[in-house]
Amino acid sequence: MEPQLSHQVTDSVATVVIRHPAKRNAMTTAMWRALPPMLDALARDPGVRALVLTGEGGTFCAGADISTLQGSPEEAPALAVAAEEALAAFPKPTVAAVRGHCVGGGAQLAAACDLRLAEEGALFGVTPARLGVVYPASSTRRLVSLVGPATAKYLLFTAELIDARRALGTGLVDEVLPEGELDKRIAELTRVLVSRSQLTQAAAKEFADGRTDRAAHWTAQARGSGDTAEGVAAFLERRQPRFTWSVSTSG
Repeated sequence: MEPQLSHQVTDSVATVVIRHPAKRNAMTTAMWRALPPMLDALARDPGVRALVLTGEGGTFCAGADISTLQGSPEEAPALAVAAEEALAAFPKPTVAAVRGHCVGGGAQLAAACDLRLAEEGALFGVTPARLGVVYPASSTRRLVSLVGPATAKYLLFTAELIDARRALGTGLVDEVLPEGELDKRIAELTRVLVSRSQLTQAAAKEFADGRTDRAAHWTAQARGSGDTAEGVAAFLERRQPRFTWSVSTSG
């Protein structure tokens, strides 16, 4: 099978799959380039309310496919950062579903998701020190925001792998599931995500990521959306709310 990214949308959840089984789902230059436009199309799709990123089979992503980077060592980090930033900027909730190795560029992508759920046995590593690569400043700041400066330095300085339980303790992972339970938990979580107010989620994502210049924008969106009135009415009537505001159409 040719290395590729694929996606499907089911029940308002887009699932993006990293497929390169011959090299533990390592990302080629073509795959790095393909991710931002794929995410842009899914962000504009009103039928998508959440996104799951995962790898084919028993591995999330073992990093960059080094064999495809030999001719352009300067280009590779830029492509990875562009893909990472596109994922971080995706305006709807994103979840990394991690099995097996989540290393290098794979850890970069997982860190750019809003939430990370891992199966027991998963291994995480930030490994540029093995190659003499300077880890990008934006990626370093994102890692520090998740795990704190001490753990970020440990991961970056040593390039050693840590298991899912240790990753959970550092904040790199939000939940660890027994083997065979990850898909079920991802389905449960995404059902919750797509049932909630996309307005609340989009605003919270911007605020949590440190953006401070759009408070007035979100106040105006809330005023005109009808989501608050619907949420209150649904609560009083003991029913599920029918939220209608969509980031795909409202910006």
